[in-house]
Order: sequence, then C-alpha cells, then structure tokens
Amino acid sequence: MLLREIAGRICKIDFAALPPQAVETARNAILDTIGVTIAGAHAEATLPLHRALMSMAGPGRALVFGGDRHTDVLTAALINGTASHALDFDDCSNTLGGHPSAPIIPALLALAEERGLGGQAFVTAYVAGVELETKLGRAVNFHHYEKGWHPTATLGTFGSAAACGHLLGLGPDQLGHALALASSMASGLKANFGTMTKPFHVGHAARNGLLAALLAENGMTANMGALEDPQGFLAVYNGAGTFAAERILAEWADPFDVIEPGIAFKRHPCCASTHPAIDAMLQLRADHGLTADNVALVESWTHPRRLRHTNRPDPKTGLDGKFSVQYVLARALSEGISRLDHFSDQAVNEPAIRAIMSRVRAAPDPDATMDTAEHFYARVRVTLHSGEKHEMFVDRPVGRDRDHPMPPGALEAKFRDCVAPTMTEEASVQLLRMLMQIENVAAMSAVTDVILTGTARVTCLPSQSRNVGAA
Repeated sequence: MLLREIAGRICKIDFAALPPQAVETARNAILDTIGVTIAGAHAEATLPLHRALMSMAGPGRALVFGGDRHTDVLTAALINGTASHALDFDDCSNTLGGHPSAPIIPALLALAEERGLGGQAFVTAYVAGVELETKLGRAVNFHHYEKGWHPTATLGTFGSAAACGHLLGLGPDQLGHALALASSMASGLKANFGTMTKPFHVGHAARNGLLAALLAENGMTANMGALEDPQGFLAVYNGAGTFAAERILAEWADPFDVIEPGIAFKRHPCCASTHPAIDAMLQLRADHGLTADNVALVESWTHPRRLRHTNRPDPKTGLDGKFSVQYVLARALSEGISRLDHFSDQAVNEPAIRAIMSRVRAAPDPDATMDTAEHFYARVRVTLHSGEKHEMFVDRPVGRDRDHPMPPGALEAKFRDCVAPTMTEEASVQLLRMLMQIENVAAMSAVTDVILTGTARVTCLPSQSRNVGAA
C-alpha cells in the first residue's frame, strides 16, 4: 500500500545522511518561522483562540508564544500554528502550492518541548515532513489548488503527521497509520482566504498532524490504503483523472524538496501571489523616480491562478488588504516598501491610499496557460500624467527560489524586525544565534526558554493584546 511505502521511506531519513544544503535550508526555515510566529502571536486572527481555548487547556510543557503560559502540546500547536500564518509572512513552496513550514514547525516545537528532544532530531523531522507534503503536492496540484482546497492545510496535515511521527521515532507501521489518520483530518477551503480562518487552517493542520502521530503511537489504526482507495484522499479531494499518485515516490529525496526547488522566503508580509507585482513596482519606482503624484495609471497582469484570490479592488480590512494586488501596488508606489503596519484596518482605509488605489487596474495575463508551473510572475505598467509609460516584468519574486535569492542578511533582518516589538534586544540576539545553529541545540526547550524570558512586558494574552499589523 502506498502509505506503507511512504512511511518506510520517511523512517529512513537520518540526520547524518542529510546533505549540508538541506540542513542549511531547514535552519533558515526554522529561523524564519519562529520569527513570524512571535510576530503573529498578538495578531487579531490569533486572539480568538486564546479566548476560546486557554481557559480549558490542559497542563503541559509547551509554550504558547506571546505570553508566559505553558500548556498541552495540542493546544500549543493549534495556537502557535495559527500565529505562524496570521501575518501571511511565512515561507512558501512552489511544489506544495502553499506554505510548507507553518503547519510543521509549531507542532514539532510543542512535541520536542514535551519530550525533551534536541535540534538534530528537530531538523531531520522537519525535512521529512516537508518532503512528504511537497511530494503529495506534485501528485495533486494544480487541480487540488484550483478546485478550492488550501494545500497548506490539506497537505500540511500530512506534513505535520510525518514530521511528528519521525520525531516520535514511530516505525513504518505506526507512521503509516498516522498518515492514514491524517487523510481523514485534512481540511481547508480557499473560500476563507482573506479572513481569520485562513491562518486558523494552518493551526488546525499543525494540531491534527500532531494528534494523528500521537494516536498512532498509542495504538490507533486506520486504512493504509487511504490515499489510493476509490473513496480515499486522492479520489475524493481531487477526483478521477486529476492526480498522479506515482509522482509521490518518483524522485523521493533525490533531491530533497528543501534543496530543489527549495523554500521560498517572503520579503513582503502579504499573500505571495502579490509579490512579483510588488517587486516590479519597487523596481519601476527606483528606476524612474515614480511617486504617487506623478503616476496617472497603474496596470498589472498576472497569471489567472494568482489573480483569482488577489483581485480585490476594495479591501475592507487589513487581512483583506494582504490579498489585494491593487492595495499592495498602491502601497509600494506610495511608500517604496511593504511593511507589517501597512496591513491594519486603519491603514487599508486611509483616504490617501484609497485615492491611489483608484488608479490601479489588475487583469489576468491574456497569454497565460493553465497547464504550467510558471505562474509566479507579473507585468506592471505605469502611465505618468505626462503620457510617458514604463513597464517591468518580474518572472519570480525575490526569495522565491535559489535563482532569485533574498539579499545577504535579509532573513536575519526580517527576524529582528518580527521579534523587536515584543522581545528585548539581548534576548533576540541570543535567540537568533541559537536558531542559526539549531542542529547543535541539545534541547528545543532552550529555544522557548529564551522566547519566554525575553518577551518584553507581554505576559498576558489576550487582555494585553497588541496588533502587529495583521488586523
């Protein structure tokens, strides 16, 4: 059965055999995810979970970010997983068609704290989880995505289960059952993009994957044919003729997906589908001295797969603004940067920015085809009041792959920006150093100890809530 074969391959992933490039990418992804999770701990999308869950959460050793409370692993994975995606600033994967690290790292961190496990096991489990969720992505996308599933949540549930099962040291049979359980707990609809429910999808995936691994560890069984069964995940979630199950095992770990195509790190705190347009506008602004006053019209063309959820000419909230290519282009033109504080309700409704948005037009690329993976591009044209026109094409945004890397030091700078509002400078430096050599950390609880002790005067959630920009 397919899940049995997958589980056997996951169990063979060993730290000593990981290529250095895989360890380096994992290190960067863990750093980036913990940074955005700290920043998202006080976002409005995270706070309802505190209000709903913390009064009845069980005792445990897992830290809930943004406060001083340790709780049970499932609650911590759910809340921290939601926080990791609350700002839509977490990393992406071309293969997954979503965000690979956020459904995995919060679950792994809670489990590692509870079981006293260290950095090498953590890194190895992370690589294993990403390998499975992305190889599933190869089998089901892009039909899965276009049908309306949120792959970060659906496939991320498998990634979380695989990673947590690996960290627990489950054997192939137990891990196979964990993955079969995950197939019944995978969920998340794109209809909820632009709302608080989208980041909740990620917390839900992190928690459900962890729960699946814990249930399997404790004897729960499921159908090992739950992927390929006529009423299994592939047939039900995609449909006959719209998936290629053989692609899951093809090129398994050869190379690891964290190596090629690798992890895409975000430079802008908004939906990745808007990033190429932002990059194009920033370059046009720098090259031609553009300002909001001298531009009469902005036109943007992107792949219809990317525009479907980003064509929002009238965003009402900060979360809505993260999915509005019109809004982010207006901000990029006006400010020359895309910042966390641009995505509050107040910022999205500023009269001055609304006036600029009225001059922004977005349309699907008329030459686009739907049978391509090359859909992370944008063409932006600006027309000045003088009638002069300037145009820029961006094939992929900065940070999207190894051919379009983030500038040196950019990830570290992003991390410092994310943690600065709630952590002391001394603690943030200590945490950064620790995460940059995460494979040498003896116990992952040392990481959360630094987060806890370094949190600056923010120890009570939700009453001491602070909006970091993802209203």
